[in-house]
Amino acid sequence: MVETKTAKTMHAKRALSLDLARGLMLFLIILSHIPLFLYTIEPGVITKVAGSTALDHILNVLMEIMVDNRARPLFAILFGYGLSMIYRKQTERNGTNEAKRIIKRRCWYLILFGAVLAGVAGGQDILMTYGIAGLLLTPSLKKAHTKIKKYTLISTMICLVYIPFLWGGIIAENQSYGLPIALTGQETYFDTILERVVSIPIIPLFTHITFPIIPSVLMGIWLGNINILTEQQQHIKRLKLLTISGLTISLAGAIPLVLINDVWFPSLFTAGFAYGLHIITGFAGGLGYAALFGLLGIFIKKQGVMIQAIAAMGKRSLTFFVIHEVLTVMLLSPIGFDLGSSLTVTTSVMVGILMWLFTLSIAYLMEQRHIAGPLESYIRYLIYKK
Repeated sequence: MVETKTAKTMHAKRALSLDLARGLMLFLIILSHIPLFLYTIEPGVITKVAGSTALDHILNVLMEIMVDNRARPLFAILFGYGLSMIYRKQTERNGTNEAKRIIKRRCWYLILFGAVLAGVAGGQDILMTYGIAGLLLTPSLKKAHTKIKKYTLISTMICLVYIPFLWGGIIAENQSYGLPIALTGQETYFDTILERVVSIPIIPLFTHITFPIIPSVLMGIWLGNINILTEQQQHIKRLKLLTISGLTISLAGAIPLVLINDVWFPSLFTAGFAYGLHIITGFAGGLGYAALFGLLGIFIKKQGVMIQAIAAMGKRSLTFFVIHEVLTVMLLSPIGFDLGSSLTVTTSVMVGILMWLFTLSIAYLMEQRHIAGPLESYIRYLIYKK
């Protein structure tokens, strides 16, 4: 009886850490994507729009420190962790060849879902990008733990060499600190559908080059190999170290970007270089967030309604990611209700919070009624045909 109770407790902790991370990650993604639709406001620094009030500026700073280029690596780490779990589970059941086949099928379907999301719904794609990363990294899943760490280090160093210079050149060519938003307010759904469809193969290629995720996916595979988020009690010291070091590096890498155009007025190339460092230190930020959620899974003793709701959303992360992207387009885009033309930085954050809370309540109700995420169920059906 004691062993059974312990096993159930460990399973609950295991699910809580990963699901909390996924649920809160979706909130960060909402906040990072909404500014892309504020097309009537002057560009600020890189992807931010200019703030007009003190609160706008504070929110921009918080976004640059906590969200921008941090949500994406967290998603990539959780994706890599999931690949490791699937590979180990399927290898034990069906052997390595079948495990690799299942993972590749999953990645191809993610690419398909992402293409539909970007081409039909007009959402910001990350599914194609992660699906391609999964296909590229499937062979590494059978590698030794030391090899994975080596691949992670090498890929991170490659990014460190070229990303700051690439973004330095992009911003210098742009002739401004801020990147302009392409929307004009005259767009209609049918006028832009051809452009969206043509851009489908370009989006993941552009993302992999300018906002690389391969190092973070490898970090996730590494964490998955040592079960750090599913057997947290054995890794408390390491989780604390990763949390403190990861978030410290992330903060240090964000400070130069935060200072630009308010305290510091560097050359355009230097500003782009600083943004490149912001991207790379975001790898550490994603790692720090993942470790932090691992610790939360240990220390949260009582699951209130909010914790249950976030975990419920995390269990259905694919479904709610797509829902959030569709809602964002419908509410903010000119092809929808066009709220992006009238929102400020502050009100856009408020819309993001309300959107997340609304869908969070739906996730909670689904959990209470034992309703699985429809896209999770569908992709399982496609992969396993059962």
